[in-house]
Amino acid sequence: MSFEWPWQYNFPPFFTLQPNVDTRQKQLAAWCSLALSYCRHHRLYTLDVMEAQESPVFNNKKIERKLSMEAIQVVFEELRKKGNLEWLDKNKSRCLVMWRRPEEWGKLIYQWVSKNGMVNSVFTLYELSNGDDTEGEEFHGLEEWMLLRSLQALQTEGKAEIITMDDSKGVKFF
Repeated sequence: MSFEWPWQYNFPPFFTLQPNVDTRQKQLAAWCSLALSYCRHHRLYTLDVMEAQESPVFNNKKIERKLSMEAIQVVFEELRKKGNLEWLDKNKSRCLVMWRRPEEWGKLIYQWVSKNGMVNSVFTLYELSNGDDTEGEEFHGLEEWMLLRSLQALQTEGKAEIITMDDSKGVKFF
């Protein structure tokens, strides 16, 4: 299934931050939505700021327009404020993209555990994110850092406990 671009993506002014405050807010909301949708579709969890400008999401070769580095930083900052982005370094050159927050992933995982009658069961992190039983689930293939954050959210709610087993981690659901 190919990614469906929003109509603005083929509208050249979309690639220039607008000076009018109201217009800019709508534009930033559209950019945030586009960036998150693109990352979700391609299952991207980390982005490099320098590479972002050449990425199809910020560079429309068809109309020969790309978002400036400054504008990309503004979009990333907006995503950070919304809780969808976290910087990996002080220089703000790499970031984690959370197109779904840890609490949302935790809810999905717990629904799957409940639906399959696996409450009071213990799983390794590998079984949850890469096991045969989870194939076809949205959280299948979830990167370990996000899986851990999701399970920590469930642990805070009293629905799970993260346990350390030898060299790896596991989780018990309640």
